[in-house]
This record gives sequence, structure tokens and C-alpha cells, in this order.
Amino acid sequence: MSEQQQQQALGDITQAVMGLLDSWGLDSKEIQGVLCLPEKMRARALNKFREGTDVFPDDPVILRRASYLLRISDALRTTYPRNPRMAGRWVRQGHRRFGRRSPLSIILRDGESGLIAVLSELDCTFSWDLTGSQSMGYRSPSS
Repeated sequence: MSEQQQQQALGDITQAVMGLLDSWGLDSKEIQGVLCLPEKMRARALNKFREGTDVFPDDPVILRRASYLLRISDALRTTYPRNPRMAGRWVRQGHRRFGRRSPLSIILRDGESGLIAVLSELDCTFSWDLTGSQSMGYRSPSS
């Protein structure tokens, strides 16, 4: 992949993630925490990400978190196909499987492991892959 293609892909990821986090109603501090961006980063830098005039740092931690967020978004779109606004509500609502804490609070408190926990709750295939489970494939009853 050329340098230009990498920058374009990074720009696409940046805008998709910022759009997602904005749709969830996250403030600047929450966005910094969810993405593990430097605390000294100003709101102006976040606006550049939104506008597409800048891209996320080419940092494996930030990009991995962005990937988890996009997968969470996809799982929520599947869960609530007729109500896209439900995703923003879901991330802020307390859940019994999280001890009545919200998925957002889990992510902010536990970082990457919180993202993994939330994604595992929403996407059973991710959870299955995470445990290292292997499909045994189909076996006929006569085998």
C-alpha cells in the first residue's frame, strides 16, 4: 500500500470514528479517554479530525481502539437496525451484565480491555474468536 493510500485509509478511519463518537454524544474528554489520545490534545485537534484536515496518529494503540469502536458500532447497527439513535443511548445506559454500569464507563475505566468486554457482549463471533474456540465443523450422525 502506498503512502498516499495509507493516509487516505487513516483519514477514512478517523472520520468514521469521530462521526461515531459524536453520534454517541461524547465530549472531548471522553473521546480522548476512549481513543487513548494524549490528555494535552486540544478540542481544536479533535475538530481537525472531524473536518478531515488531520488524521489520527499512526499509533497501534489508537488504531486498535478505533477498530474495536467500529466493530461495536457495526454490532449496534445490527442490534438496532431500525433505530440508529439507540446506539448512543445503549452506550450510556447501565447494564446488568456490567454490574449496572454503562458500556461507556467500562471503556473509560478499563481502556482496551473495556472495549473488548463491550464488543464481546455485543458480538458473539468476536467473543467466540477471543476464546480460541475452534469449530469442529459438521459431522454427520453416522460418523
